[in-house]
Amino acid sequence: MSIRLSEIQDPLCDDRMEQKEHETLSEERSGIPSQKERLFLHRNAVSQNFSVNTSNKDIVDGNISVVEEHLPETSPEDENAVEMVVPSRSSSDEPQELVFATGSGSTSSCNQLGNSIFYSSAVPADSVPQDERGELNILSAEYESLDYDTCINSVWLDEERTRGYKFITKKDAARWLVVMITGILTALVACVIDITIESLSKFKYTWLQHNTNKYVTKNLAIPYFLWGALNIGPVLVAAFLGSYVEPLSAGSGIPQVKCYLNGVKVPRVVRIKTLLSKAVGVTMSVLGGLAVGKEGPMIHSGAVIAAGVSQGKTTSFNKDFGFFEYFREDHEKRDFVSAGAAAGVSAAFGAPVGGVLFSLEEGASFWNQSLTWRVFFGAMVSSFTLNLVLSAYNGVPGQLTYTGLLNFGAFDDLTYQIWEFIPFILMGILGGLLGALYNYINYRLTVFRMRYVQQPWRKIIEAVIVAFFTATIGFFMIYFVNDCRRASEDQNTLYPIQMFCDEGDENAVASIWFQTPEQSVRSLFHAKADAYKWQTISVFFVCYFILACWTYGLGVPAGLFIPTLLTGAAWGRLVGMLIHLLFPSEGWADEGKYALVGAAAMLGGVVRMTLSLTVILMECTGNITFGLPLMIVLMVAKWVGDYFNEGLYDIHIQMSGVPIMAWEAPPLSNNIYASEVMNRPVISLQCVEKVSRIVEVLKQCTYNGFPVVDQFPEGDDAIYFKSFGKLRGIILRSQLVVLLKNKVFNENAEVWQEGKVDIHLFRKAYPRYYQLHQVNLDEEDMNKTVDLKPFMNPSPYNIISCTALPRVFSLFRALGLRHLVICNDANEVVGMVTRKDLVKYRVWKHRGQMGLEELAIYNRV
Repeated sequence: MSIRLSEIQDPLCDDRMEQKEHETLSEERSGIPSQKERLFLHRNAVSQNFSVNTSNKDIVDGNISVVEEHLPETSPEDENAVEMVVPSRSSSDEPQELVFATGSGSTSSCNQLGNSIFYSSAVPADSVPQDERGELNILSAEYESLDYDTCINSVWLDEERTRGYKFITKKDAARWLVVMITGILTALVACVIDITIESLSKFKYTWLQHNTNKYVTKNLAIPYFLWGALNIGPVLVAAFLGSYVEPLSAGSGIPQVKCYLNGVKVPRVVRIKTLLSKAVGVTMSVLGGLAVGKEGPMIHSGAVIAAGVSQGKTTSFNKDFGFFEYFREDHEKRDFVSAGAAAGVSAAFGAPVGGVLFSLEEGASFWNQSLTWRVFFGAMVSSFTLNLVLSAYNGVPGQLTYTGLLNFGAFDDLTYQIWEFIPFILMGILGGLLGALYNYINYRLTVFRMRYVQQPWRKIIEAVIVAFFTATIGFFMIYFVNDCRRASEDQNTLYPIQMFCDEGDENAVASIWFQTPEQSVRSLFHAKADAYKWQTISVFFVCYFILACWTYGLGVPAGLFIPTLLTGAAWGRLVGMLIHLLFPSEGWADEGKYALVGAAAMLGGVVRMTLSLTVILMECTGNITFGLPLMIVLMVAKWVGDYFNEGLYDIHIQMSGVPIMAWEAPPLSNNIYASEVMNRPVISLQCVEKVSRIVEVLKQCTYNGFPVVDQFPEGDDAIYFKSFGKLRGIILRSQLVVLLKNKVFNENAEVWQEGKVDIHLFRKAYPRYYQLHQVNLDEEDMNKTVDLKPFMNPSPYNIISCTALPRVFSLFRALGLRHLVICNDANEVVGMVTRKDLVKYRVWKHRGQMGLEELAIYNRV
């Protein structure tokens, strides 16, 4: 049984609470427990691993105010006589009721004990209520933190003493080798995806072109249903992979990578099954004609490849290759994942510098100069490898003109006049407004999916509906919108459709739909001034905007960049048409240039990136002089969009309940102390502990870190939870389970004599550490002891209880901490702070207002 009780700061009681407290105080005094009974209750709670938090707002330097109030009368001789039943914490601000159930079945309750209102924080509700799913003010308890802080214990030091500078040089060279291999493999995966999509798309659209021209005067239902079937088939495969095989492969994967680099352990985010599902699924999604791109998932793919290569093992296939074992730590793995994400950006957009800035701006919370060079090296290797392979595939080996999967092509003229900054800024404002609208619509759709489309089969049905609806929209536009133009090689139409046009003409609408979204983006950028009518672009913009909003969030692997760029390029070209209409003789009034500005504004308004996105677009266009207008447009779009809501990636992270840390602590929080946010009482272990107690502690609680103390407190310290022993170190749950699994007990001399006890025990189990049910112990083992001193971290980060919240936040943010021990002036443990204790207080800024909200915690979101 595990119970956690915590207080609400400065509780204010209404008249009914005061009246109820007065009635409770007037009851007969036989219900007040004696000091002996309090001692019994405390020891019983410790023996059963109760976690009871009675911390008060006024605690400073460990001077804990004693909670004294009436408790129900029970018999301390019967250890089963008292059962604390604590209700789950609701999202409302109303005080929760603490119920005491006696052995006879009768209950008594009180809303307040002393100066504290009690609620359950260690035992959150199992799942979010149906009508609250998708809300932005929730956290999920299923996400744990990564251990970015290196555990420098005795076994770690024993290994370091055997190393020399030769090993340091070898390890540094291995880092560069891992990054190079990551860049090469990421580029090869990108090439396979691109070549497969190009080959199968050519077959698809050639077949559609043939049947459309054949049945245009006979029965157009045949090409219509053929288009629908060719969309549904691949989407079925993608939806099956994203719904049944590996649900984490659905979407772009950028939010998950961002969370991982922030320090959150997202389950299955860097597994090989996720990579295979992502690569195959995004190929089928693009081939199925959905409003998606293949560039975004490449970032996730690069992260998975980096994580796998750097570990020298695959847990999915239970194969350990025995190399790179010294990289089996969370902080090393994090750096390689940063390099993999940058390699993915470089392969997708041909933007090595943009990849580095993307990892720095969107992902990595911890950075250094040496990491910058390695990340840039990996991005360059990825871009070079992809360029080399694709140029050979296209029959021009060594020409190296295929820098990335997405190539905007060379613009004839991207010069601009100073007065053009006026329409550029206005387009940035429009991009921010449309981006905020896009995010809001997608948010409401995602809320609906989280509440009513949770089952995998429903996700597949929705994906099939969207695929068929996309074909329907495209076919109806071709059928009803009359936009004909002369068919010529200058139009660069891949699959021309005559439809109802005259002989020698082609349907301009079909030239947009009968190709992949990347090719459509290039068409809007480089088509001649009279290539499309404004009615065609207007209808296409509205339809594709709706499709893009609907598609992102489906249970299929899908990227966000391309559909957003295509939507922005459409309305940007409309602006270019208007400028060209006003200034028909001016050479700078180029529709393609304004299509590029519109694409940048739309993408910036949705994802809210500035620096990295500017460099990515500059590298895609191959024009550095247009960087200033792009930066201005992106900044304006971000400012306008942030006025209404968050970026789309951040919205999806919040909806998932991931405890991601912000860049800065909440403002005006210097008067909040560590004692107000810490958890207490703390379950601690002694330096030499019995196996039976370790097993009982691991069974009864889900904590991942335990302070190691000299001895447990006695007397008043034990009764009133003033302290939990003098701090000697901290040990993790994973370390304890490894010790139990390998039976590293003081009484097992052969384990120590054979030299099996070293750092390799823990590296071998990384990253999927053993679970407690995998440990086999008999009665004799349970009576043995474990010496924790060689394995614990003897110098954990700890602070005194009067430390201000911003300093606590800075320690977590800068050092990547998982646990922070709170001590009093005597170096005695009085509490613990974890990531969730800090991130549950979130600052919001929208529509000129600012506020602080406390998030509700659930076991599952």
